[in-house]
Amino acid sequence: MKTFRFLDVASTYFTLRSDLDAAYARVMNAGWFVGGPELDAFEADFARYCGARFCVGVGNGLDALVLPLRAFGVGAGDEVIVPANTFIATWLAVAMAGARPVPVDADPATMNIDLARIEAAITPRTRAIMPVHLYGAPVVCGGLRALAGEHGLKLVEDAAQAHGGMEGGRRVGTLGDAAGFSFYPGKNLGAFGDGGAVVTDDPALADAVRMLGNYGARVKYHHDSAGGNSRLDSLQAAFLAVKLKHIDAWNRQRQAIADVYLRRLAGNADLRLPMAAPGTQAVWHLFVIRHLARDALRDKLAARGVETALHYPIANHRSGAFAATHGRDDFPVTDAICASCLSLPIGPHLSVEDADEIAGIVHETVCEL
Repeated sequence: MKTFRFLDVASTYFTLRSDLDAAYARVMNAGWFVGGPELDAFEADFARYCGARFCVGVGNGLDALVLPLRAFGVGAGDEVIVPANTFIATWLAVAMAGARPVPVDADPATMNIDLARIEAAITPRTRAIMPVHLYGAPVVCGGLRALAGEHGLKLVEDAAQAHGGMEGGRRVGTLGDAAGFSFYPGKNLGAFGDGGAVVTDDPALADAVRMLGNYGARVKYHHDSAGGNSRLDSLQAAFLAVKLKHIDAWNRQRQAIADVYLRRLAGNADLRLPMAAPGTQAVWHLFVIRHLARDALRDKLAARGVETALHYPIANHRSGAFAATHGRDDFPVTDAICASCLSLPIGPHLSVEDADEIAGIVHETVCEL
């Protein structure tokens, strides 16, 4: 029986082996493993790719959200508006900055934050709004920029899953005051280890993020702030620079696979399919369908060789980390998504023909339930 893997992060190494091996040898021979020219080059390349002025490499995607909040002065007693439906890192970033995450329920169509509910969540303590381009589907940020400006708030994008996504003619990362990206290996642009980056057009913000990630120092031993250690290492930067040249082609492959899924599964009334908001271009980090008998569907697909995953089955407001601070029944759309979500295989390791075969198996299996 043929098996369709959900994810294959090793495949990019075999595809780009010669270029990645050359990058490895270059870094090892130079003996410069923290900072230096490899990091400088990648930061410049990724900023240019996003259409931003500055990129600061950091240790991971969580730090890429914590550090801009801290740099903007968000801290104890403050509130940050976040989606209820998101990976817990979004909420953790706010908590680690010392502030309180204020969730807004999901839009049932896009599964992203419900834009119509955000203004009602703003209070005198609100300092920022952090939309998440969940599953690689960009949030429409035009109205959010105006709303944030009207209330004197910062708009910080959680772009961890959306490298290359677009709203209109602008890439994510340039839709707010700053954006945090993750380079976790499974991302559309993933390292061979952990890593992240903050992207912004604000020189003061970029400087503050770099300082906070370097023990609070701009000059060695001159610690102006109680910072930490969060730096993208040179080897990962060199690998990412190689992979950055291929991300648009990989994203096009994801989009082609998503198009097959959307076309082949559109007539199945028992499935709820994902959608990108009008005016946006999704890069399909994940392709998340919904079915009321999700667990049974997942088991039957596994028996037929289709690997799936769950993103995310436990809502943050029901997790041990946040259940005590948020009402358990306040986010019904998010609860419904968490109970029914199922991620199908997607990525450049699959062909369009694979996607067509997977879609056929999914359709048949759903009809049998």
